[in-house]
Amino acid sequence: MKTKVEKMNTRIEQDWVKWSGLLAGGGSRGGQHHRPVFLLLFFLFLVVCLLPGCKKNEAPQMTAEKVINVTTTPAVKTTLRPFVEATGTIEPFERVTVSSEVDGLLSQLTVAEGSKVSKGTILAKVNDSDLTLTLKRDELALIQAEASLANLKIEYERKAALYKDELVTRQQFDDITAKVSIAEAEAGRVKAAVQLSKQRLDKTIINSPITGAVDVKKVSTGDYVRNGTPIVTIIRTNPVKLNFSVPEKAAQYLGVGQEVEFKVDALQQQQFRGKVSVIYPTVDKKTRTLEVEALVDNADDSLRPGYFAHVIIYMQQPRDVIAVPATALTYEGEGVKLYVVDGDKASQVMVKIGQSFTDEKSLELTEITQGVTVGLSVVVVGQQSLFDGARVKVHKAAN
Repeated sequence: MKTKVEKMNTRIEQDWVKWSGLLAGGGSRGGQHHRPVFLLLFFLFLVVCLLPGCKKNEAPQMTAEKVINVTTTPAVKTTLRPFVEATGTIEPFERVTVSSEVDGLLSQLTVAEGSKVSKGTILAKVNDSDLTLTLKRDELALIQAEASLANLKIEYERKAALYKDELVTRQQFDDITAKVSIAEAEAGRVKAAVQLSKQRLDKTIINSPITGAVDVKKVSTGDYVRNGTPIVTIIRTNPVKLNFSVPEKAAQYLGVGQEVEFKVDALQQQQFRGKVSVIYPTVDKKTRTLEVEALVDNADDSLRPGYFAHVIIYMQQPRDVIAVPATALTYEGEGVKLYVVDGDKASQVMVKIGQSFTDEKSLELTEITQGVTVGLSVVVVGQQSLFDGARVKVHKAAN
């Protein structure tokens, strides 16, 4: 039996033959006049008849719903102690520039950069030959002055006895009394000169005023130095200072003695602690931050001045919070959203966030203050391809 399409094709062939005869000239002038009209109708007939027949053999096409692979993890309840993060710098506890107190040629420099020194350690010496001679001269002058004073005192005692017996005049007694006073003053002056020369001579030896390390050497052996010329800079590195600044809104939570925690880039596996020692009284007008200083024990010299520090200051008592991995969040302008999964469907949720922090497993978490409850499956991988109501295939995040 012929199919409906085959019958239709046979009919078209028969009509073609019929219309071909008419269009070929059939004999009359009327037929020739209507030939273009018949030809146009013939082609329209073909289009109408053939197209529906072809479509009848085509099966209807259905668009398959796309399934997106995602990784989820549940929103958790955890304990968070509110804190403020800051950046700071390690500074020495003390920094002292040691200078020469006398003029002269630097005959010896006993330390170099990095040298460890104790309080009283000899750092340098200035040539003392001139000062030694000056001291010797003053000592001889003192001997002479003391001898003259001794002779005048003997003469004073003798004339005092004679004056008592009225054997010398008042004028003679007053003269010897004045000479003794002048001799005592001269002896005192020379004695002071001797002491000054000794002090100057002592200052040719330059000692360290603190225990620490040489940071900078400013002169070399053979240089001529004057009173006030810097010789070396010494720093004290135990303890060290941690200088940092916090936002002004955190000022109300700060107090002297408060503990701070920090890490330095050079020693990323170590965590250090210190205590607030100074809270500066004014807020910077440009940055709106408050300068803070903490003291940190550095007995092992692991912390070096100049290290960059990442600081955490805990402000309040611990509290329970709902948190999700920081990777689950997507930021759109001022809004924050994430996707939660129920069954095989993903839903978009706008949330409000609090602090970001690191848990004991070093996982970066963010506090969610509104929008998510404990236990909801939150998408942490694949959310970039999601939309509200998307169908998903879920993979659980590794613990």
